[in-house]
Amino acid sequence: MSRKDNSDRGGVSALRDRVNSTDKKGAAVLALAVLLAAACGVGLYWYLQNVPMVEATGPKMVPVVVATKDMTFGTVLAEEHLKIVDYPETSLPVGYYSSLDSVKTHSTKVFLKDGEPVLASKLSAIGGGLSLRIPDEMRAISLSVNEISGVNGFVLPGDRVDILVTVDNAKGSNVAVTSTILQNVEVLASGSKTETHRNHQITVQTVTLLVDSKGAEELSLGMYQGKVNLVLRNPVDQVIVASSSTDTRKMLKLTSSSRSTRSRSSSKQTTPKEPEPEPTYTIIRDGSIMRQER
Repeated sequence: MSRKDNSDRGGVSALRDRVNSTDKKGAAVLALAVLLAAACGVGLYWYLQNVPMVEATGPKMVPVVVATKDMTFGTVLAEEHLKIVDYPETSLPVGYYSSLDSVKTHSTKVFLKDGEPVLASKLSAIGGGLSLRIPDEMRAISLSVNEISGVNGFVLPGDRVDILVTVDNAKGSNVAVTSTILQNVEVLASGSKTETHRNHQITVQTVTLLVDSKGAEELSLGMYQGKVNLVLRNPVDQVIVASSSTDTRKMLKLTSSSRSTRSRSSSKQTTPKEPEPEPTYTIIRDGSIMRQER
């Protein structure tokens, strides 16, 4: 019995020693893990402190002046024509403006659409209005177009027209003449206004044409001497057609008959009737010859 008891006591003691040894190793591993975790935390903290901040809102935005409505060329810009819109710094157009005061009182040289950026290449600080569209050595002249003078309401900027002038009594009484004085003329601008015609209010269209100095003189003379008509042409058709004037006699095909009538009447009046010669007789008497009329 004593020997068995001693062996039992020895086993329990060995088990206790083994458990104690395992607990010490686990404690050491746990302590090492805690130490490594603490070191990692400190290292991560210092790394995050040294990393530069990155903006989460995207690229930097810059204010840009844009149009608030569709505008034609020659518009003098005011506050109601403009507004500010933010553009990404990486997508800024060349020649942009950031403040409204930078473009006020400037004039547009081209058409601008609603929301389109207002750029330096599209503006002029000198003058304003239609004069910016007139090339060198060219002139702009305006005239009214109504239902009498043709294509009323159908002539738009950029169209091409021919110009006809009709002058009354140009070749005598009741003989009017119509001639094409200008061809393939560009329309610079057009607009509507109200005029009085034979005690009636009518809406007429004012058309501004681009001509050279000689064409301006001819058109001014045509408006003073007679009636001006516009003939709308296809913009693709750039051909200058040789034309001659047309008068009332040609239009009514009276030229040949009137000339023949005048020639017959003039021949009757100017051809005199030749007198018939008087009869004569020859008499020979005593060696001499004499002629005697009846």
